[in-house]
Amino acid sequence: MLKQVAEGVLVHQSALLQNNTVVVQGGDGALLVDPGITNAELTCLADDLRELGLPVTAAFATHPDWDHALWHPALGEAPRYGTARCAAELKELRAQPDWRTRLADGLPPEIADDTPLDAFGLVTGLPAGAAHLPWNGPAIRVIEHPAHAPGHAALLIEPSRVLVAGDMLSDVLIPMLDDSADPIEDYLLGLRRLEEATAGIDIAAAVPGHGSVCGPDELRTRIAQDRSYVHALREGRNPAADPRLGASARPGWEWVDDLHEGQVRKVARLGDT
Repeated sequence: MLKQVAEGVLVHQSALLQNNTVVVQGGDGALLVDPGITNAELTCLADDLRELGLPVTAAFATHPDWDHALWHPALGEAPRYGTARCAAELKELRAQPDWRTRLADGLPPEIADDTPLDAFGLVTGLPAGAAHLPWNGPAIRVIEHPAHAPGHAALLIEPSRVLVAGDMLSDVLIPMLDDSADPIEDYLLGLRRLEEATAGIDIAAAVPGHGSVCGPDELRTRIAQDRSYVHALREGRNPAADPRLGASARPGWEWVDDLHEGQVRKVARLGDT
């Protein structure tokens, strides 16, 4: 089901991981950002758009993770974009003979048989340093940064004052580090880029890749919360006050605590090198 979060901007949320697909209304159709994640959900999304008279005219993948670069035939054959780095990562993955098996092996078992992979990752890279998305619709600024994944980008839908954050600023997931040489600093840089891009703007809504949409006050809180978590990792402290941690308080999301413990070990290993 689509829910309007601002003028001309709607969100469709998946059941399992609370993935948010963003729909932006344009002059002759709609832009989709990170459509996901199961066949049933993507078919539902396509049906909802058809009922609204909104053909899909463009799409954007905020980064190359499996759940952000999916597609379904019911959505049509619109051009799909990502940053140059994102597109290169996806092309390299699909060039490997066993890419489909490797990808399928990493899917949550609950949806492994219901996730469309045929058109996964077929993304065209924007020109390096592209400032805006090329499509027939409202101006959308591309905010590329190195946090979380190669070629990650947020989008700022300028007329609607909506920030599409990709896999950051979530109220259900902790910051997830990339496997780069300095993932801590990369993540902090990503947060600074989001902060700078929204400075002085009365943001109508911020949409994380997973979790609930928030307003301007909560946006600042989430930026501060993500920064606090990353600082705690770097300093070897336990972010005990982080509400996204604590399996007993969040049934069904116990794996986030496991993710955190893995990141603690990863940062410790980096500190030993």
